[in-house]
Amino acid sequence: MSRKPYVREVSKTGWYLKHPRYLRYMSREVTCIFIGAFALLMLCTIERLSEGKAAFDSFVAALTGPWSALWLFIILAFAVHNAANWFNVTPKAMPVQRGEEFLDGKYIVGAHYAVWAIASLVVLFFAGVL
Repeated sequence: MSRKPYVREVSKTGWYLKHPRYLRYMSREVTCIFIGAFALLMLCTIERLSEGKAAFDSFVAALTGPWSALWLFIILAFAVHNAANWFNVTPKAMPVQRGEEFLDGKYIVGAHYAVWAIASLVVLFFAGVL
């Protein structure tokens, strides 16, 4: 006698909405699209810079509009989200052992955030903002 096996139905598009863990996973994965878009923007910037001052100035002028500012702010938000997520999973991927015990994860995460803040301050200082 043959029995029909149970096959659980899984939505092709909304499977990650059913559990918060899957939603967090997908939010991390979606950020790569925006990081990739920013990388392409930087490649275009380097190309325009290699074409001369006039081409670079026109490219920068095109980026000063309100839509460009909004797009860059969205990219920044996704980059911060991506960095924060990866900093928070670092203790699982890189446990630090001191003697027989492992260092508490909050110290590893805190060190990453501290270096991030210091690096941001250094960049802002050399950019003339601070």
